[in-house]
Amino acid sequence: MIGLAAALALVAYLPGALIFRLPLADRDRRMSLEPEERVYWAVMLSLAISLTAGFVLAAAGRFSLLRVIAVDGLIAVLAIAAANRRLLARGATLPTAWTVAPVLVAALCVWLYPPPSEYVMGGKDPGTYLNAGIQIAHDGSLITHDEVIATLPREYLPLFFPPHGYDEYYSLRFMGFFLLDPATGAVVDQFPHLYPVAVALGYELYGLTGARSVSIALAVLGVLGLYFLAARLAGRPAALAASGLLAIHLVQIWHARIPNSEILTQPLLLAGMLACTRAHVDGDRFFAPAAGLLLGLLLFSRIDGVLVLAFAGAGLGLWWLTGWRVRAAFVIPLAALGAAAGPYAAAYLAPYLNTPRRWLAANWIPLAAVMLAAGAAGAAGLRLRRHEPVRRAVRTWAPAAIAAGIVGLAIYAWFFRFQGGRLAEHDASSLRMFGWYVHPLAIAIAVAGFVLLATRRFWKDPVFLSAAAGSAVFFFYKIRIVPEHFWTTRRFVPILLPAVMLCLAAALVMPLDLRGARARLAGWIRYGVGAAVLAAIAASFWQAAAPVRAHVEYAGLIPRLEALANRLTDRDLLLVESRNATDVHVLALPLAYIYDREVLVLTSPRPDRLRFAGFIRWALEHYENVYFLAGGGTDLLSRSFEVHAVASESIQIPEYESAWNAYPSGVRLKKFHLDLYRFAPARKGVVPPTSVDVGAADDLHVLRFHAKERDRRGTYRWSRDVSYLMLSGIDANATALVLWLDGGGRPRSAPPADVEVSIGETVIGRVRVEGGRAAYTLPIPPDLAEAAGRAMDPLTVRLRTTTWNPRELLGVPDDRDLGVMVDRVEVVRR
Repeated sequence: MIGLAAALALVAYLPGALIFRLPLADRDRRMSLEPEERVYWAVMLSLAISLTAGFVLAAAGRFSLLRVIAVDGLIAVLAIAAANRRLLARGATLPTAWTVAPVLVAALCVWLYPPPSEYVMGGKDPGTYLNAGIQIAHDGSLITHDEVIATLPREYLPLFFPPHGYDEYYSLRFMGFFLLDPATGAVVDQFPHLYPVAVALGYELYGLTGARSVSIALAVLGVLGLYFLAARLAGRPAALAASGLLAIHLVQIWHARIPNSEILTQPLLLAGMLACTRAHVDGDRFFAPAAGLLLGLLLFSRIDGVLVLAFAGAGLGLWWLTGWRVRAAFVIPLAALGAAAGPYAAAYLAPYLNTPRRWLAANWIPLAAVMLAAGAAGAAGLRLRRHEPVRRAVRTWAPAAIAAGIVGLAIYAWFFRFQGGRLAEHDASSLRMFGWYVHPLAIAIAVAGFVLLATRRFWKDPVFLSAAAGSAVFFFYKIRIVPEHFWTTRRFVPILLPAVMLCLAAALVMPLDLRGARARLAGWIRYGVGAAVLAAIAASFWQAAAPVRAHVEYAGLIPRLEALANRLTDRDLLLVESRNATDVHVLALPLAYIYDREVLVLTSPRPDRLRFAGFIRWALEHYENVYFLAGGGTDLLSRSFEVHAVASESIQIPEYESAWNAYPSGVRLKKFHLDLYRFAPARKGVVPPTSVDVGAADDLHVLRFHAKERDRRGTYRWSRDVSYLMLSGIDANATALVLWLDGGGRPRSAPPADVEVSIGETVIGRVRVEGGRAAYTLPIPPDLAEAAGRAMDPLTVRLRTTTWNPRELLGVPDDRDLGVMVDRVEVVRR
């Protein structure tokens, strides 16, 4: 623990604390800041330094915690040397009663946010971020060189990596991971890498728990960032209220536990804007390069960081138009990071930017016009800012115009914007949808708070207020994400939710310059009413977050994955069924990139038989064991190899409902039915199985069935409109096929359960399934049996069934198209 504490101090505190105390750029000025804010800046500067060092090292293929610590230590030593024994500053501000406020807010966050989710599986963005970060820690590079791909003969590549036909990448390794070059096994994840680097640092510090806890630490820093920004803009009572509301809000709690880059963007953005304002409005030169670094890092955190920077830059531009100058010490690091972002994106994000690049190419004319207009506006501003009437007009009218624009757009979005034409429902209702997470009355108060801040204090922080207004217009105009909640709420994390909390607090408790006895009395009444309204809003936030506070997404998944990984060694190969079968493929990513197992995912549930048989022969020669993990159905049986069942289990993990265009209603269980098989060379004289227990270890015998289920009579699967059974026990001695089927309580309003049974393209019979479970025997024509005996591959039995939908007919949540319950199939032989 001592070593962990020392490493954490070097990564997250010491370099920033020493740089903050350097006797340069008016040290006495920044030492007059409150002691709690000085500690905050030490942490944020250290975080920025460590992330930058880790990112550069990973891009160079040399990442490790020791190297990052070495860089931090070198910076600390240089700072001590540069200070020349003058690190102790006299006259620093001492703690006050208000020092307790951010400490209490941080303690509240630390109490609320753990434990982190067990979101280690693939399939969606959080799992991609976490696995990418751990892979950086394992390989030390942004690009992974996957040996299992590099050693795979090229003739077997189509089984797992069909070429996608793009210049930017060859195929998909996993969802969210692009295979760049199969010859070298070069793989890169799809997102910007600053958050994965943070995950890599957490993993190196404290293993998988440390990697998962990174989001919690960043969420705490985001809440504190809002406190200090709000304290400067609206006063410490409003800061305490705003940060407290943000801390207990369900969106902040949810994303504090989920790996996502927005939770890194939040503290970088809030701290960067505060530093920018301190540098330019307050005139503190020290914060200019700090602001350039913090805001520049946004370009490596999220693609839409460019937009937020543009909105913040607009506020800085307005401030510049009033006659003030922008510090070169701010522009230089920001421009340097911006210049580095281009080559970085070209080298590592080309697959991810494939679609945006095509859009840019198709819309280059309007974009060029916008760029020319921006250039012309800048040139005009350069001339106009020299005239005092222009500067005075900007100072007078810009805040009021922004406030009026926000009020008008809010009224339009809430009362008049509805779906129609090309306007999608989730875009038309984006602001009303935000009302699911912040009460509509609170939104109205926040709009009033924005007007108050914009009209009275805009020039105290034009950067934050412009960025908040621009982001609100942009994201509430087009939410630009799948309308799946809590997925959509990611859009609110970086600035929208903090801005709403700050505007709420400003409207209700921000001190106003009131004079006269009556005015002061009105002020006290306002504070009393405001505190009561704040308490009511806080109570509603607390109640809304209760289900989320008690929920840990995918709790229990990690020990199940560890048990599965422990069955395998680094000399074993695990094949996983395709993404078209079930969700089992999402477990392949952590098995490969967290637990370092050799894993390949089939690209199709019906792989080419000859090619797959050849691959199995090759794999059995190069690996000690070759396994197959399945839960759905894959057509890969062959008489050229044997497949033996090894293990079977069911996993149920809690997952919060992701409803489209609707507020999530609660927790459901995500189920995985896992069957592990082992391949072996074919033995002569072994009789293939003549029966299949459907719903048990049947994955190699079924295709296009629903998931496995169990009742008091045993296991079964529901068939679809067309489902397939692969049977290797049909040969010249086969005389009949017996199917155990059940109608499954089909309602009277549904069509009859008619099942047409075919072997190959030959229909061997039709049955109507009525009542409970029963056996249905169909004769196998002799010519089909003889042909099956000569074939190397199993025969395919097709079930074509009339289906019904429980949700449509019964109004229940089950929206599957159901055929019949298939319990067992058996081949009768002479």
